[in-house]
Amino acid sequence: MPSSPESDPRFSEFVILQAQNAGLFLGQIPNPQTGQKQVNLRAAKSVLDSLEMLVPKTRGNLTANEAKLLDTAVTNLRALYAKAGGE
Repeated sequence: MPSSPESDPRFSEFVILQAQNAGLFLGQIPNPQTGQKQVNLRAAKSVLDSLEMLVPKTRGNLTANEAKLLDTAVTNLRALYAKAGGE
């Protein structure tokens, strides 16, 4: 019988950090150096693509909370990316 995946706080921290980076690139978070909000769709798309790639690659290896966090981050970032003028 397969065991349940074990929680790893580093995964959640990684997803949150990447979502924050995407938020910065989508102008949702001010640049900490300038205090200005700037949009960089190319950088935001790169982060979003990376998180989207993790969904199938981690399927079955995440706890329910980790899977929900990843799914929520991807869903929210897709909407923000589209709103900012991305594909």
